[in-house]
Amino acid sequence: MNNKIIHVYLMPGMAANPSIFEYIKLPEDQFKIHWLEWKIPTKNESLESYAKRMIKDIKHDNPVLLGVSFGGILVQEMSKHMSLRKLLVVSSVKSHHELPKRLKLLKYTKAYKILPTQLVSNVDLLAKYAFGETIKKRVELYKKYLSVNDKVYLDWAIKEVVCWNQETPNSQAIYIHGDKDFVFPHSTEDNCIIIKGGTHIMIINKYKWFNENLPKLILQES
Repeated sequence: MNNKIIHVYLMPGMAANPSIFEYIKLPEDQFKIHWLEWKIPTKNESLESYAKRMIKDIKHDNPVLLGVSFGGILVQEMSKHMSLRKLLVVSSVKSHHELPKRLKLLKYTKAYKILPTQLVSNVDLLAKYAFGETIKKRVELYKKYLSVNDKVYLDWAIKEVVCWNQETPNSQAIYIHGDKDFVFPHSTEDNCIIIKGGTHIMIINKYKWFNENLPKLILQES
């Protein structure tokens, strides 16, 4: 029976810990879920090098990889160096062309180098980086999910998002995006599954859609 189990690895978004996937449940007779966690990057580490390092945490052949937001960028990079059964990219971008103007501006002005990431103990600021919104009434929610507040990591992560150079979408990926995602508003264009009312944190508050549809998406023939 174990031979039939499909191993599904989940990668959270920027600064988030894998508890964002706590409500994602798949039939246990078919799937086994594994949570991946962010590592602190080494000095001047490239995204490609980081992706290869993350692959070492994948303990099964031909797995499913799902990544959210910056985690969606990372799993696309990981997929270039390993064999996958399925690649699912949630609330993210298909190429650098879909990055919003404010992030492109950060790249061309190199302003990402002077962002105040030393203030990450300010959870409100961290929420703005990671979820594209301030906390308001959800302080405890964000404190729970946003725990990677290392300055080295955040400086690196912001740079790698704004400087990502993927030119075209990954033809093997299934892209899933919310039509109310204001962090990456252009990602609903072209080949994409669109979730109505889905925001940048829909993996948390639209988990029922994922629980219902992920098995079908994983099992469907490419």
